[in-house]
Amino acid sequence: MLTLERVTKRFGGLTAVRDVSLEVREGDLLGIIGPNGAGKTTLFNVISGYYRPDAGRVLLAGRDVGGEPPHVICRLGLTRTFQIVKPFGNLSVLDNVMIGALTHLPRVAAARDEARRVIDTCGLGPYAAARARALPVGLRKRLEVARALATRPRLLLLDEVMAGLNPTELGGIVALIRRLHAEGLTLIVIEHIMAAMMRLARRIVVLHHGETIAEGRPDEITRDPRVIDAYLGEEFVLAEA
Repeated sequence: MLTLERVTKRFGGLTAVRDVSLEVREGDLLGIIGPNGAGKTTLFNVISGYYRPDAGRVLLAGRDVGGEPPHVICRLGLTRTFQIVKPFGNLSVLDNVMIGALTHLPRVAAARDEARRVIDTCGLGPYAAARARALPVGLRKRLEVARALATRPRLLLLDEVMAGLNPTELGGIVALIRRLHAEGLTLIVIEHIMAAMMRLARRIVVLHHGETIAEGRPDEITRDPRVIDAYLGEEFVLAEA
């Protein structure tokens, strides 16, 4: 479904992503981890069209989309959420999600019906009429996922949708991601909460200074000396043991 071939992104003299290659097959749930500044969100920005790669190729279902604008990539079936959630604050939850549905449903009535369905899926039904700016952070995170789902993606990129959540909210988001994956959605997830990542991801890619330093199953990643040294630390290993 998605292939990256030696993707590189530079900002002046800084290389934020260097020669990253990976494959995502239909039905995958891939995790991407690494320390702050490792290039994770920059990689999402390149994949989703917000940045043009300086080198390498981004292939979506075999089509080179490197440099295509985000709205074109979205209509091809790849959608992403954002680490910093910015809904249309003065609009209702329903209207926020309806805007996502309008990418493929030109009639407002049909888009509104689609938005209601997605809102229910994401557990936001009781808040459909609430203004987005009035939602607490946990519900805003769900709204961010709902807006993305309303575009009917085949591949969804989630950028730290669990950050800042309490344990109850975290459990709810994990359950939602599992449900979406079970229903056939392919996902790539950036997350710092390793306990959640270990429960979700089938495979994990580790970035450090913009480069891939490891890739494998979660249990393999947590034993990799390079990952322990660069990101997890001995404390995590001891806690897991």
